[in-house]
Amino acid sequence: MSFKSAGYNTDTIAAIATPSGFGAISVIRLSGSNSLKILWNHFIPASKISIDDIESHRLYFGSFNEEDKVIDDVLVSYFKSPKSYTSEDAIEISCHGSEYIQQKILNAVLDSGARIAEPGEFTLRAFMNGKMDLSQAEAVADLIASQSENAHRVAMNQMRGGISTKINELRSKLIDFASLIELELDFSEEDVEFADRKQFLTLIDDLNEELTSLIDSFKIGNVMKDGIPVAIIGKPNVGKSTLLNAILNEEKAIVSHIPGTTRDTIEDTYVLDGFKFRFIDTAGLRKSQDLVENIGIERAYDKIKQASIIIYVGDVTALSKDSIHKVTKEFSEYINDESKHFIFVANKIDEINEPNFKLSNVSDINLVLVSAKQNQNIDLLKESLVKVVKRYNINNDVIITNSRHYNSLVNAKKSIDNVRLGFDNNVPTDLIAIDIRHALHELGTITGEITTDDLLGNIFGKFCIGK
Repeated sequence: MSFKSAGYNTDTIAAIATPSGFGAISVIRLSGSNSLKILWNHFIPASKISIDDIESHRLYFGSFNEEDKVIDDVLVSYFKSPKSYTSEDAIEISCHGSEYIQQKILNAVLDSGARIAEPGEFTLRAFMNGKMDLSQAEAVADLIASQSENAHRVAMNQMRGGISTKINELRSKLIDFASLIELELDFSEEDVEFADRKQFLTLIDDLNEELTSLIDSFKIGNVMKDGIPVAIIGKPNVGKSTLLNAILNEEKAIVSHIPGTTRDTIEDTYVLDGFKFRFIDTAGLRKSQDLVENIGIERAYDKIKQASIIIYVGDVTALSKDSIHKVTKEFSEYINDESKHFIFVANKIDEINEPNFKLSNVSDINLVLVSAKQNQNIDLLKESLVKVVKRYNINNDVIITNSRHYNSLVNAKKSIDNVRLGFDNNVPTDLIAIDIRHALHELGTITGEITTDDLLGNIFGKFCIGK
């Protein structure tokens, strides 16, 4: 996207804002100083009012015409600058959802002087015109893509300035002292200190703590946005695929009594209690002479490494203390990993014939007993999954979900660490000032205080056209 050639401050853009395909209605958007004039070339209001009578934030019914031919009856919304999404004069035309009608209206306004909007250009204009900062603009895309209650909540908080407020607070604190440090450099020959070193070190430590908290929130924030990866693993024929189908309430995976049916990973998402989970059914873990099956087994181990939650499925009728000990020994690396959670599932409880069967006879660990085939206790497993996620502190006002923000925060923290190290080792003030400026730069890139055309092109180029 070439912003300079686009002329976003002068020309009028247009695009279909609703998804392609059939629907009851569709919306065509215009933004720019000529929006109302372009509309009036085609719009005949039912109330017979003139263009000078149009009021902002009102709906007008009428017909949209092209060369005296009625294309559709439409509702028109007018938003007068600066009280619009883009801060420019803006028009929204609501028509019937026919793709033919949508294209006829869009082509008509393009023929009258508008140009087709580039991806994300409406939101770009909102950013360029000061309606929102860069982190808020990025949250618009996250809000559109949100597929769960918690992803929606985090995106809404970011769009309303949650991250911006926090970052601006951090920058403001640092700028106050940075200005005093810079002043000292101006009077370096006089050997004076304007910045209280004790207060400054306290500030640095506080900033370090807050940056660490934001960085740590990215782990849960990222999985809330993309889905919490859950690997379903175990030996062949223990019911992994049946369990996946039971969780999803659909026949997603092929189920067979033949060992090695699942030869590749099968993935699907499911929302539980507002959290989006990404379930991954894997090939049965065993030694095999089958080349294709071995590739699937290798991929299963890769998914285990990537997963936040690992569900190990075992056949309850074959469980013993020895078999469970082997499992805990084989997967001890992941069981002891604080970044993961390991859930043991004992499947096929419908096949237990002993009326006095006690699991305590074979295991002293907590197991979730289920029958995937009979859909028994699947809700208990789902509850266990939700409890795992709720262990994380997801009630923070600010949760980082954007990898760009995360990288900037990591870089800012490195600079703050260098500042602290510099003071501890009596590094010259001019060198410390470099690290302070770098920290401010990294924080500024999050909100858009510091931007480049390449950065903006990368961000807004991923938006849908019409937004």
